[in-house]
Amino acid sequence: QVQLVESGGGLVQPGGSLRLSCAASGRPISILTMGWYRQAPGKERELVAVIRRGGSTNYADSVKGRFTISGDNAKNTVFLQMNSLKPEDTAVYYCNAGMTFDSVAYWGKGTLVTVSS
Repeated sequence: QVQLVESGGGLVQPGGSLRLSCAASGRPISILTMGWYRQAPGKERELVAVIRRGGSTNYADSVKGRFTISGDNAKNTVFLQMNSLKPEDTAVYYCNAGMTFDSVAYWGKGTLVTVSS
């Protein structure tokens, strides 16, 4: 079984920055993709950013130019650097991972990001 543990959420003022981390652990890890999704109150969960084995990335249009996803392969960890945060970025952010050895979508429990003055 694979476990994903997120950290780094919190309260930040508009225009501020936060860095989220997600570490994968458990059975021998062979990551295919890792990404971040978010779910705001009353809204569906949406993709924020994803990074694939090999390093290619994709971002939601709403975060392009403000958020950066990166990974540390040695530590099975993915990061989401969030800059120029807006109130509409307020949501629970979930880490997601896909492994090379199965078709399961693994999820973390989520970390709350609140952007407010």
